Amino acid sequence: MTTHGDIVAGRAPALERWSWVLYDFANTIFSMNVVSLFFAVWLIADLGATNTSVALATGLTSVLVALSVPVLGAISDARQRRKPWIVVFTLLAVAATAAIGVAGYAIAPPVGDELLNGLPARSQTISGGALLIILGAYVVANYMYQAAMPFYNAMLPELAPPGEWGRLSGMGAAIGYVGSIVGVMLVTPFFNGALPVFGDLPDGLVNGLRSLVPFTDRGGRVSTFVPTALLFLLFSLPLFVFCRDHRSRPHAPVRLRQAFADVIAAVRETRRYPGALRFLITSFLYQDAMGTIIMYMALYAVEAVGFREGIETTLFVVLTVPAVVGSYLWGRLVDRVGPKKTLSAVLISWLLLLAALIFVPSVTAFWIIGAGIGLIYGGIATAERPLLLTLVPDVESGRFFGLLVLSARTAAITGPLAWSIVVDQLRPQMGPGFAYRAAVGTVILSFGLALYVLRKVPDKFKLATDQSR
Repeated sequence: MTTHGDIVAGRAPALERWSWVLYDFANTIFSMNVVSLFFAVWLIADLGATNTSVALATGLTSVLVALSVPVLGAISDARQRRKPWIVVFTLLAVAATAAIGVAGYAIAPPVGDELLNGLPARSQTISGGALLIILGAYVVANYMYQAAMPFYNAMLPELAPPGEWGRLSGMGAAIGYVGSIVGVMLVTPFFNGALPVFGDLPDGLVNGLRSLVPFTDRGGRVSTFVPTALLFLLFSLPLFVFCRDHRSRPHAPVRLRQAFADVIAAVRETRRYPGALRFLITSFLYQDAMGTIIMYMALYAVEAVGFREGIETTLFVVLTVPAVVGSYLWGRLVDRVGPKKTLSAVLISWLLLLAALIFVPSVTAFWIIGAGIGLIYGGIATAERPLLLTLVPDVESGRFFGLLVLSARTAAITGPLAWSIVVDQLRPQMGPGFAYRAAVGTVILSFGLALYVLRKVPDKFKLATDQSR
């Protein structure tokens, strides 16, 4: 592959590019099934754990990622090696995800047959020791999943020239949302013997599936973790086999102290790269908002709109379908008008849709607004990777994607905290409907601030594409 300065002037073989895209398919199976759908509800609703215990585990993961991943990114920059980090982190995430299911079978208390129908069983409470083991496995799995992402993103400039970054990034995001749908469809039968949207499956088929995959015969949410781990591994294999580091320097010296110094230097060097620091602040603000609203979307639907409990799998599947189409379209727009203009359009769309969510509280309106959110949801990931790569040299992208993770993980702590404070303070006096709508207001504020800060980030899209020619 030839290069022009720091800019890739060619493209990797199609097999390699599609293998990279497929990893987005793989990791969103984990994020959807474990982070968004089953883990927290399993511990809280089924086993009687507290919301605080899950929140602390999630917060601990974010702190660990924020402290370590930028340093690891600096190490990978020194040797220009991304793939080994992705492989190791993914294998550990897969093992820890499976361990959640195995531990759940071994040490969590048995629950009633009502779980086979996906209904909560609050009659028993998990012991403190068992809870710590399961939360420990979750922290490891979530950490490894998140830690792999900066190295995955940093592979992008080695796969395509700048004029195609948006298309490839958007394709990854779109395929990722397909992965989340497929993951839910393939795993939900182990949970409740049904397919989201389509309904119950024949008992013989369900029993056959559970006999093929270990630690699934009990049914319920505990049976979703081992299948999720296997799917995560399966769809990661193409990247493991076919992708490579095109500019690897395996013998370059690496010192941990130097890696820490490189991270500090990266923060300082944001001044050398106009717009880099502003973009990191922008990212913090919109990640804060987006992560919060997605985390609480299902709860908002139940508490503020009136959806019945247990609808979360169907809700996430239906609202994810537009994200597949939207991500691809946003990617095409990135290549046409540039990532900054595209990201601005995405943020404006978020503001309009969330305002509608507050003022139009009916169930029908929620489905329409939710579909709109699905269409724009992938626009963030699609535009932010190319935008950062236009602001910093791609040979240093590992460090800066690490800083992007640092920003996002900090946001993962502050956003949900602000939402919780608003809901907890207003709900007793004003009721759940008003409290949850007021909480959406905090999310709108974050998106508005992100759009304001983004205004002064320079638009270097045309320069980057001209240099690649």
